[in-house]
Amino acid sequence: MGNLTGLLARVKVALPATKFEGEKSSKNSTYVDAVARTNVLLGLAEIRRRSPILDEMEKKGAIKIAGAMYDLTNGVVEFLG
Repeated sequence: MGNLTGLLARVKVALPATKFEGEKSSKNSTYVDAVARTNVLLGLAEIRRRSPILDEMEKKGAIKIAGAMYDLTNGVVEFLG
């Protein structure tokens, strides 16, 4: 499926890492949101792990590494750290 296949493979790691009670289905928007949030947080951890320089800069307060969730229903962006 082209680029979608690679994207799905990256999000797949968030599935077992997502703590969620309830129906774990793509039809459950609350679960999908929880997986997306977990994916953002895993991405942030990966950036810190793969770049000791950025990780150190963040620890010293020189930069802030942040992820975000965009709410399609209201246009609000929520930053995650």
